[in-house]
Amino acid sequence: MANINLASEGGVVNSAPQSDSHEFDASKTRTQGQLVLRRFLRHRLAMVSLGVFVFLVLFAFVGPFVWTYDFEDVTSKSYQPMSGTHPLGTTQVGKDMLALLMRGTGYSLQIALIVAALATAIGVTFGALAGYLRGFVDTALMRLVDLLLIIPQIAVAAIVVKGFSGSWYVVALVLAAFAWMQIARITRGETLSLAQREFIEAARACGASTSRIIFKHLVPNMIGSITVNATLAIASAVLTEAALSFLGLGVQPPDTSLGVIVLENYGQFLNRPWLFWGPFIVLVSLSLAVNFIGDGLRDAFDPRQTKVRA
Repeated sequence: MANINLASEGGVVNSAPQSDSHEFDASKTRTQGQLVLRRFLRHRLAMVSLGVFVFLVLFAFVGPFVWTYDFEDVTSKSYQPMSGTHPLGTTQVGKDMLALLMRGTGYSLQIALIVAALATAIGVTFGALAGYLRGFVDTALMRLVDLLLIIPQIAVAAIVVKGFSGSWYVVALVLAAFAWMQIARITRGETLSLAQREFIEAARACGASTSRIIFKHLVPNMIGSITVNATLAIASAVLTEAALSFLGLGVQPPDTSLGVIVLENYGQFLNRPWLFWGPFIVLVSLSLAVNFIGDGLRDAFDPRQTKVRA
């Protein structure tokens, strides 16, 4: 209870200040990173998708070490049905489908992650340069982006991959070469806005170099959109690689991927559906999981979102 003192003259009542329990507590303030993490953790669909993605990563990279069969092992019989020994049966040549699926998922993930990393690095660099320097550099880089966007990606990728034996890393490099343009456009737009802010003007006045301003001041302030775009690039790369491989223009044997496995078994859609639906479900689950993670990150980084509150 607050102490009440009655003044001897005039009968004035003075109330002492209330306790400090309602005063601002600086120790309870959250940083921007903590707020983003809190919003993301409250996004239920994103958290479920993150669990699915982690499971698929473990399935692809840890599973082969604990599973009985290797993807190259050939059993005595082809097209064995699902059983405890072979949960997804065997292929035409007698390979265990589960082991083959682990291998294909691993290759698809490696391709997607390399594509996302390279495309994000190139796109952010080109977009930030164009947006910050403007003028001739902006015009030249954006016209290059426009030119590359009208080139048929799948056709060019198929030609290049065929010319370089169709190894999985060649597929990754080719897909990355056509995946950075949209990221560059988005980054340029954000850079044009941020370049007018006071902290950029202050850095310029202090004599900071162009590279320091871009990578020390601009890029960190675009980390939200960069993260979201990198995530969506993973999903896009998974589907594009699967489309190329399904057409026989992507990863070539002895390498494999989810698209290659679907191609090899789509003829069994009616007779032995588990050979088709196994890799197909993994492919769709991987793509959807990454997309929903991207949605969760977008909602978490965007303070204007109201669906997920901190």
